[in-house]
Order: sequence, then C-alpha cells, then structure tokens
Amino acid sequence: MEGKTALVTGAAGFIGSYLVEDLIMRGMRVIGVDNFISGRKENLKGFIDSDCFSFIEADVIKGFEVSQDVDFIYHLASPASPVDYYKYPEETMLVNSVGTYNMLRMAKEKRAKFLFSSTSEVYGDPLEHPQKETYWGNVNCVGERSCYDESKRYGETATMVFLKKYDCDVRIIRIFNTYGPRMRKNDGRVVSNFINQALCGEPITLYGDGVQTRSFCYVLDMVRGIYLAMVEKNTKGEVINLGNPDERTIKEFAKMIKEMVGGDSKIIYEKLPKDDPVKRKPDIEKARKLLGWSPKVELEEGLGKTIDYYRKMGSEK
Repeated sequence: MEGKTALVTGAAGFIGSYLVEDLIMRGMRVIGVDNFISGRKENLKGFIDSDCFSFIEADVIKGFEVSQDVDFIYHLASPASPVDYYKYPEETMLVNSVGTYNMLRMAKEKRAKFLFSSTSEVYGDPLEHPQKETYWGNVNCVGERSCYDESKRYGETATMVFLKKYDCDVRIIRIFNTYGPRMRKNDGRVVSNFINQALCGEPITLYGDGVQTRSFCYVLDMVRGIYLAMVEKNTKGEVINLGNPDERTIKEFAKMIKEMVGGDSKIIYEKLPKDDPVKRKPDIEKARKLLGWSPKVELEEGLGKTIDYYRKMGSEK
C-alpha cells in the first residue's frame, strides 16, 4: 500500500487515531478529518508532524473539499459511547446519515474504495446469539439509543445504495466492544468505567444483575481487521463483523478488573439502562474466511496495557 492515499474521518478518535498510525506505518499518505466533538487533539500527537499526514478540521455533516486524489476512505466519524450520543443525539444521527452520504459521494467522485464503520448496536438487544451478519436485529427505533443505532443502520443502507446504483467499491464493518489505551476516562463505557473506578478506590458500578455479557476486542486487533477489510480481495459489498468472541459476563469482568488493579473497591449494582443489550457476542467466521483475521491479544494482556495507561494519566477525571 506504499504511496497510496487514505482519508480517515474520526481521525482524532480512539480507534481512528490508531488506524491513522497503522496506515502511516504501512507507507500510506493519510488525510485525517475530525471536528473534535468526541475526538481529542492529544490523540494526534504521535503523527501530527509526520510528512505523511495532513489534517482537516471539518464536520463531515457540512462537507469539505479535498483537492488531491484519494485511494481509500475510512468513514469512522461518529460519537460511539452512550455518554456522547446522549449528549449529541442530533449530531450522532446526522454524522451517520448525512455525513455518510457526503463521504459516499466523495468516494464516488474520487473512485476511492470506501469503508463504513458500523456497529454491533445494529443488532439491538439480539434474539440471535452469537450474532451473525445475516441477523436483522432487534432495535427500538424510537428508544434513547436510536439516534446511534438507527443512524448506523441508515448508514449501512446508504452504503449499499451506492454499491447497487453506482457500483462503488464499498464494504461495511460492524465493530463490537473495543478497548485499549486512549479511551477517554469519562466516556461511559464499561472498560474505562471499571478501571478508573477501581484505580480511584470507588465502587465499581454494575448495571443490572451483572449476568449480561460482552465480548471485548483490543484496539490493535480491531485496527488490523479494519485495514484488512479494506484491502483484501473479495470484500466489495460485504458486511463483516469485527470483534472478539471471548464472551464474559459483566460481573466476571468487574471481578477481573478489581483483581488486576488491586484495592478495596466494592461492586455495587444499579438499574439497567433502557434497551441495554443483554447479550453481545460476534460470530466472526466470515472475517476468518474473507480476511484471515481473528483477535490475537488475550483479554488479560490488553487490560494490563489499558490499566497502565490510566495509571500514567493520574487521578484527574
């Protein structure tokens, strides 16, 4: 891929910043785009001065111009945690609908390969377990999470319209729970919540009875899957789950965090948020076959690196 140009929306985000670094290391020129609603400028510091990187501060909802040729467009821009999309419901709805449409138009104009980063949330509170790409989902289209869930579903629809109408070279990935360094401490997701509560000696807060399940994928594994979904043969028009099928209960996960961090944090229970999925586990057989991809980083190893990251950040919230 040396000499190719990739455009990454959401470049200052958690996953987006790792993707930018990965693409630069592979010899690509990268154009990063972000408006910093949920992304952070400090996530850019590892590559902001690279000759292979340029940055556009812009809102993909409003659109922006790129004069140079682009070979790949990775559309990752969107708030992705409940804290963010509850705070920015309109922006979340629009970045995944209007923003996706704008990026698809750019891909068509530039004749660029396009990747839409969707989410496991399109499956809602699933009635099928584990979740395969063929499952249509069980989503509350007027619920509190629908600004995210339904706009991602719309983004998938728009992506497929451009495939069928214009023969654009598109693919969709559905990202399952991902964690690692650079997650904001206050982003409201279970990994960052549990670790920082434990580090501060605060109660570790579980919602519901703790028997609901999640499957956690380390960020570098996820980025490798995203890259392969774009560049491997026979991915045009495909929908691909990316996640770790190592399913754990939330209670088990909280106990693991408490043991790894140490300290005397108690585990307490609060009411389960509305429409929070009871089970979440990806079927990744398609990713194995099409991409030769599966996660490599064990949960304990990835959590150790994430805990170290938050320890170095100190106790500020």
